[in-house]
Amino acid sequence: MQVDSSELIRNVALVGHNDTGKTTLASGLLYTSGVASRLNRVEDGNAVTDFDTEEVARGLSIGLAICHLPWQRHKVNLLDTPGSGIFLSEARCALRAADAALVCINTVAGVEVSTEKIWDYALEMAVPVAFHLTKMDRENADFPQAVAHLREVFGRTVVPVQIPIGESHDLRGVVDLIELTAWLFPRDGNGQGEAVEVPTELADAVADWRAQLVEAVAESDEQLMETFFEAGDLSTAQLTAGLRKAVAARGLFPLTVSSAGHGIGNSALLDFMVGALPSPLDRKAFPATDVGGAAIDLATSGEEPASALVFKTLSDPYSGRISLLRVVSGTLDSDTPLWNSRAESEERIGHLLAMQGKQGQGVPRLLTGDIGGVAKLKVTHTGDTLCQKRRPVKLGWFTPTVASISFAIEPKAKGDEEKIGEACARLLEEDITLRANRDPETGQFLLSGTGQLHIEIAVAKLKSRYKVEVILHPPKVPYRETVRRAANGHGRHKKQTGGRGQFADCQISIEPLPRGEQFEFVDEIFGGAIPHNYRPAVEKGIRESAERGYVAGFPVVEFRVRLLDGQYHDVDSSEMAFKIAGSLAFKDAMANAAPVLLEPIMQVDIATSEEFMGDIMGDLAQRRGRPQGMESKGTTQIIKAQVPLAEMLTYSQALRSMTQGRSSFTMEFSHYDEVPRIVQEKVIADAKSEAAAAD
Repeated sequence: MQVDSSELIRNVALVGHNDTGKTTLASGLLYTSGVASRLNRVEDGNAVTDFDTEEVARGLSIGLAICHLPWQRHKVNLLDTPGSGIFLSEARCALRAADAALVCINTVAGVEVSTEKIWDYALEMAVPVAFHLTKMDRENADFPQAVAHLREVFGRTVVPVQIPIGESHDLRGVVDLIELTAWLFPRDGNGQGEAVEVPTELADAVADWRAQLVEAVAESDEQLMETFFEAGDLSTAQLTAGLRKAVAARGLFPLTVSSAGHGIGNSALLDFMVGALPSPLDRKAFPATDVGGAAIDLATSGEEPASALVFKTLSDPYSGRISLLRVVSGTLDSDTPLWNSRAESEERIGHLLAMQGKQGQGVPRLLTGDIGGVAKLKVTHTGDTLCQKRRPVKLGWFTPTVASISFAIEPKAKGDEEKIGEACARLLEEDITLRANRDPETGQFLLSGTGQLHIEIAVAKLKSRYKVEVILHPPKVPYRETVRRAANGHGRHKKQTGGRGQFADCQISIEPLPRGEQFEFVDEIFGGAIPHNYRPAVEKGIRESAERGYVAGFPVVEFRVRLLDGQYHDVDSSEMAFKIAGSLAFKDAMANAAPVLLEPIMQVDIATSEEFMGDIMGDLAQRRGRPQGMESKGTTQIIKAQVPLAEMLTYSQALRSMTQGRSSFTMEFSHYDEVPRIVQEKVIADAKSEAAAAD
């Protein structure tokens, strides 16, 4: 669909906690608008915006997908996002590209963990928000209670613009509080409503809710407030204009209702989108930086040079890579060159695409504020800016969630090592929170993500898309070794086999350094006990021996070595001999320096509700966790703790089981600390067994 003005475009991100019906809502709106000939249901595996094999198999949205539809001469771009905590970076991508967020709330469940996180993301990006109560046909759906809960969490600026006609299984329509029109919908119809008079039994409720709406809109604007005081009401035109202005300024957060799966409320929701949500032109500026890195506000205008933000990459083994982009300024035409300001490289834009899920239809151009796709860009990745070379800019992006869990992977079939690397690179193109690299210490190929399910899905994609089967292992914990007391060491290397021999002798002392330090070498030899040109060899031998470890084969850190004395031979001494002597002296000193293992300690933040706090705290204690405090964010409790990494390798699954998937966590490295003796003995025994097996 093509429109001739950016004013007629609406970019709406469908966001919210998982299982709030976002994908069903997108499917319902496509059906209501006539784009789809029937309701493509998630459970049937044919939803337009849940097209990935893993999404269909699991009944769970995994990635951001876009679709578009026509309504009242407008083009509405919908950005359907996952609601699971491990995929919330996809929602952030959508918010960066959208002009408004429709936050979906399960009417019965209320505000859940991901909802509050998305609210914070929208606040951070200054994206206008509207709320939408889904599943109004469910048993125990209570509209006044749901509104009260939303206002408790997000404030009194949450204002209904629609109320339901009937509730639970009796839901049959909605009342538009702006137009004062009731809309009735045939159950399981196409979502097109029939306008009727407001039911008599709802007259008092409608009057009360509309009075709240009028008062809230009037309070958002001084002129409207004067009109309201004089007339005691606002006209429909004044109410509509005032609401749209307040929504764009994030002064009010309107609330709508529906049961999209049964086609109730769909057309009324689309009326609201085109009437009350902002167009791209209502966005006065887009955050950006110039070529020198200075912050600028880029005007959202067709008169400006063209610029576009790539906010998502789709990768397919057959059709290749498709970059989803939002035009921020100017107009994009097919077959034109643009400049990638990150890669500092030219990209030729081929055919522009209007996307319906994974299907794209060629279009000649995209106007300012429009959203579409382009195939087979060479160097462009998610988060990149495409612009005019004569006016290079970088459009505002965000730092993706740090991967919190890693697993080692190895191919099932010999010779697939190279295929793993290539396939993982393709997965990383479309998933900005996934990481893949080879650990230089352990030699393992690590796949890192935001949770165990995230990794499991990535592994499943490797198999289904790229025909690469892998074995998943918990990663090796990067332990360290150190010393607890000072000790002396002596190393002598003497070998005579006829002709020139080998001789080197050195004496050292070893002592602990503060936590976080690595290694320090101090030359305290006075005179020529060891010639200057051999002393670096002693240090090199100590470093190499420390890297191999002493207790269990892990690198030794946080120690200082002093070179005290030694002997040499004019003929038989060499750098190699002193390197060996240094290694021997290090091992001799370590035997008496009370060596101990260190383990990585992670800073863990767990977002949960109060009902699960007791179980979580008890589980953390079993994992040797040390609580650092708690803080409240609305109805969400944030538990902060420091926990050994070795105890967190299976935490994602355990937390999901403990809290029915309603809690999430993040973790990052904090520091190294000493391993308790009982645990240490097991780690050492396991390391020795592994070394013996390798031999």
